[in-house]
Amino acid sequence: MPTDQFPSDFEAAPSHVRRWWPAGVAAALLVGVVAFGATSDGDNGDSSPTTTIASGPTTTVPTLTRTLKAGVQGPDVRRLQQRLKDLAFDPNLIDGDFGYNTTQSVWAFEKLVLKTPRKKVTGSIKPESWQLMQQDNLIVPRRPQAPTESHVEIYLPEQVMVVFKKGKPILVTHISTGTGEDWCEEVTIDPGEQGNPGTEPLKKGVCGKAVTPGGFYYFYNRKSGTRQSKLGTMWNPVYFNGGIAVHRAAQVPHAPASHGCVRIPMHVSEYFQTLVAYGDRVYVFDGVKEPEQYGAPVPPADKPDPNYTTTTTSSTSTTSTVVKTTTTVKQKTTTTLPAPVPTATTSTVAQVPASSLP
Repeated sequence: MPTDQFPSDFEAAPSHVRRWWPAGVAAALLVGVVAFGATSDGDNGDSSPTTTIASGPTTTVPTLTRTLKAGVQGPDVRRLQQRLKDLAFDPNLIDGDFGYNTTQSVWAFEKLVLKTPRKKVTGSIKPESWQLMQQDNLIVPRRPQAPTESHVEIYLPEQVMVVFKKGKPILVTHISTGTGEDWCEEVTIDPGEQGNPGTEPLKKGVCGKAVTPGGFYYFYNRKSGTRQSKLGTMWNPVYFNGGIAVHRAAQVPHAPASHGCVRIPMHVSEYFQTLVAYGDRVYVFDGVKEPEQYGAPVPPADKPDPNYTTTTTSSTSTTSTVVKTTTTVKQKTTTTLPAPVPTATTSTVAQVPASSLP
């Protein structure tokens, strides 16, 4: 039968039906497609509620249904840790266990992104904070035109440090800096550290002021392993202002606690030296003036401890002279000063390999 002819007994549909036939077919097809999509979504095996984030490319992420804080565990904690890592807030392990390293990362996020005053940080993430965390470009440098490819910004009011590479953060970490208090202690200074040009460790009584000065500097030296200095014990220090360095410490509380150095968490110190290079700029913001207004002030000069005394007694015989030395050490009293008022904001995460110091 020719394809352009109908059977003689074919009864054509009424004209008004023929007029709307194409529209009816299209509507039926659309309903079928929607139904197929709904069926497919129901078979993906993931019963977690989801939210579509309208920022950049459309992304669907599970909705957080509880507050995450120290001690909780689960897949939602693992997702939080991974997102912190993606944003350069390094929580160390991605293991679904909300431990101390994750808490420190959340502290940094609260202070820098949520603008939570340092004394009010909770170390927890609520559903609304989780939604904000899905955005990119949350942190931008305050000095985008820094003269070095990599540079570091230290925010004293927030107690946070950021390493930028080509204007993007590759590390955002909680820190602890100088308390601002006066101190006097007996210290051991390793050879090569400031105050000991000799070849043997040197013990002495030192007084100083625990200040991390605002200003702009550059990294000029680094050491590996444990070092004893007049500012205390340091691990993997990278120096930028006299004896002041960025280094690992056994304790990095969410309040200033050092003699002037910038303390960082242990796991961060294991690779921090690979992120920065000799000559990289370091901007220290104190919340009072801009770093450039200070220039590069040196830390307060240390002075001999007036209570650190040495007495000598002698006894003489026909063959020898014996000298006995006794030492009195003044004990340190520790206090914590209130933090300055937080200021300003701070960029996209890109894990870019960085050069090392020589």
